Amino acid sequence: MKNRGGVLIANRGEIAIRIARTCKALGFSTVGLYSDADRWAEHPWHCDQSVWIGGAAPKDSYLNVEKVIAAARKTGAKYVHPGYGFLSERAHFVEACEKAGLIFVGPSADSMRVMGDKIRARETISALKVPGVPGSKGAVKDGTEAARVAKEIGYPVLLKAAAGGGGKGMRRVDAESEIASAFEGASREALGAFGDGSMYVEKFILQPHHVEIQVFGDGKGGAIHLGERECSIQRRHQKVWEESPSPILEKHPKTREKMSEAAVRVACHVKYAGAGTFEFIVDGQGNFYFLEMNTRLQVEHPVTEWVTGVDLVAWQLLLACGEMKLPAVPERRGSAIEVRLYAEDPKTFLPAPGPIGRIAFPSGPFVRVDTAFTGPGEVSLHYDPMIAKVSVWGQTRDAAVDRLRVALDEVRVESPRDEQGFRKGSLRTNLSFLQKLVRNEVVRGGDTTTDLIANHPDLTRDDPTPPSREMALVAALVQTIDKAHLNGSSVAVAPNSVSGWAARARQEGITRT
Repeated sequence: MKNRGGVLIANRGEIAIRIARTCKALGFSTVGLYSDADRWAEHPWHCDQSVWIGGAAPKDSYLNVEKVIAAARKTGAKYVHPGYGFLSERAHFVEACEKAGLIFVGPSADSMRVMGDKIRARETISALKVPGVPGSKGAVKDGTEAARVAKEIGYPVLLKAAAGGGGKGMRRVDAESEIASAFEGASREALGAFGDGSMYVEKFILQPHHVEIQVFGDGKGGAIHLGERECSIQRRHQKVWEESPSPILEKHPKTREKMSEAAVRVACHVKYAGAGTFEFIVDGQGNFYFLEMNTRLQVEHPVTEWVTGVDLVAWQLLLACGEMKLPAVPERRGSAIEVRLYAEDPKTFLPAPGPIGRIAFPSGPFVRVDTAFTGPGEVSLHYDPMIAKVSVWGQTRDAAVDRLRVALDEVRVESPRDEQGFRKGSLRTNLSFLQKLVRNEVVRGGDTTTDLIANHPDLTRDDPTPPSREMALVAALVQTIDKAHLNGSSVAVAPNSVSGWAARARQEGITRT
């Protein structure tokens, strides 16, 4: 196999493993990175070499440009693939790579600056006659200016960070009395997440559908699209369910055509290189509005890979090493869905990191699991608490939904056990939420908007947890001993064993019947 050189993967977890697999298939050697928190993580073992780059906090490791560049130089890597998150949308990192003689697998610093900054992106799409959500023309300096803009465009509005995404630095505001405190909180969060507290204001479209267009550019003014993904099911402004094709665009094929053309037009204008995503809001009538562009590979890219048969990471790498010209628009077939399994409270969606014991995932010809966990491990409090992405493909949407339902029922994530076999602590995940979501009639019907979860409180309602097989046996033992004592019989047991087993049963939530 042709040796194409070394790729340093400037990321961690499931995305690092996913990139490493494609690198090896194409003949690239791989360099992984790990922090103090990832000393026992699985992703470094999937690379040919791995380099420790610092402390657990991202700023001391995965966000430290100097350390990442030094690791590439030390190992002789030729390319740097950023994955998503961390440094993937930092123009100064692209420039640092170029200065060090490294090839960045992604867009140029110039196109990243234009489209990665939400305010400059809005100015660009406006000049190209792409409809945008009404809002401020640039950053607003404080809550007073934000209130003035909000009054002009009408409530409700969204305060959004100019320098980032993922729901961070974002607040919905429904009245003027809320905007000052919302601005302060959102700006502070944006500063902590992106190093830039700049905010802008845009109109909040009621009952919107969130739809994105996947593009791929050659960096020379050419680009194609690979269809859309609908990401309307969200919690805390972050996606939890993504699918292609979009149910709302199936009803409005003309809108799909116009959105795809607009995304390609902008990508060509900025001479975009590699995989990128244009995000839009679509209302119930099929009107669409540009939101932002993510100048990187998306978490949900497996959905597009399912329906197109394309390996987007392979395309990125071959373009970066000069072995690929702009391909034809691929044919899209069937329907694909991805959900994200998180270590989080299924009621509040707040992160709940902790140790993992036994873990099991579904398998099959039309099921894909992207994860960095195949056995005992730990979801670190320092990073995103995603455990895995489960995606499926079907010839129809109904077939994909049914396949996802079966796949989610096969997922098992347990806390570790002590020497006696009892679970230590409890790891909370959103698995029960996902299982209810895939059975929800509105979801199955495909008419999903971004307020779906808020309108269906049953999705986040606590359900009684069925006892494990072991603890059911414990409860039966305790009940048998109790009945024996009531009947005046004797049961031979070790001293204190009954109280110990009963205490364990109570700890596990087992009650006597």
